[in-house]
Amino acid sequence: MTEQPENPAVSGDYDEAGVPSFDYVRDKIEGRFATSAGETELAEPAATSLDEQLAERDRAGRDKLEQIRRAMRDSHN
Repeated sequence: MTEQPENPAVSGDYDEAGVPSFDYVRDKIEGRFATSAGETELAEPAATSLDEQLAERDRAGRDKLEQIRRAMRDSHN
């Protein structure tokens, strides 16, 4: 009988059939959740900053429009 080489994928995380253990799956899920939560936290200040930039651009557009309207009124008087 010839010996089968040990499966390198078999470790404490997988059984002989290649099925992952509950602890391994739980750790992977928790890791992905933590990564996702961290990315969300990092993105929030940028989103706030973007909202502020859009609001500032809208204010500047309204101010410029009002300036044009005043100039047109003044030119007709």
